[in-house]
Amino acid sequence: MHQPIHLVSKENFPPLLQEITDPPEQLYMRGVFPDPRSHTFLTVVGSRKFTPYGKQACEKLLSGLRGYPIIIVSGLALGMDAIAHRAALESELLTIAVPGSGLDPSVLYPSTNRGLAETILQKGGALLSEFPNVFHATPYAFPQRNRIMAGLSHAVLVIEAEERSGTLITSRLATEYNRDVFTVPGSIFSSTSRGPHMLLRLGATPITTSAELLLALGFSVQEKTSDEIYSPEENSILQILSFPKTRDDLICELALPVQQVNSILTVMELKGLVTEQGGMLRKV
Repeated sequence: MHQPIHLVSKENFPPLLQEITDPPEQLYMRGVFPDPRSHTFLTVVGSRKFTPYGKQACEKLLSGLRGYPIIIVSGLALGMDAIAHRAALESELLTIAVPGSGLDPSVLYPSTNRGLAETILQKGGALLSEFPNVFHATPYAFPQRNRIMAGLSHAVLVIEAEERSGTLITSRLATEYNRDVFTVPGSIFSSTSRGPHMLLRLGATPITTSAELLLALGFSVQEKTSDEIYSPEENSILQILSFPKTRDDLICELALPVQQVNSILTVMELKGLVTEQGGMLRKV
């Protein structure tokens, strides 16, 4: 049985959303809105045309938030939005989806993520929209709903975006609403890195680890052992690189797909764990 849709009165809007200059006239909700007094809200957005690096970065960063009172907000869209919602659920974090449509299951957009929306609700999260229940998604609805995602949150994290994209609308609104903007640096060879690198030039906070993200959100972070900080694959690479290796030799020893190894190495280079010089990979 589908959870009912409730109309939220303006005086009961989440406090952060009441602060923005252009709050919605009405707000519809399915599910339960978490207590804003005891949670930090983080909007995570990125490209629909994500890369393996972007997907891994999102999953890795959010997995390190497990156990903290953090709510992940995103837009239920294809690509990075759906990855963020799923990564939050995998890490047992509550998540809130703000689609560019009404909340009736018959119109919820995109239809391929309706199952994800139901899982969000089953796990204690919520769906929010300012659009009437059976409103079909339209092109103008997406930039319009972006202000709700930015307004709901204490900060926005951008993971991959083209230079001209709806993702950057969310980050611009976050700046206007006096919210923090974080971003994940990417490859200089990828078009989806242009948005994050532009944000870095404008003063966004670079994020390469979960610990950095937690500190940026105002949490104290306990020191962890290397086994807790790094993924099993990263630990394997660090062990193999006790002596410098070529990339081909490393891939042979790991027995993992080439694309996966290259993606992991890119993340590790960003973290300052490994470097490649003269065709040899070395631990830093």
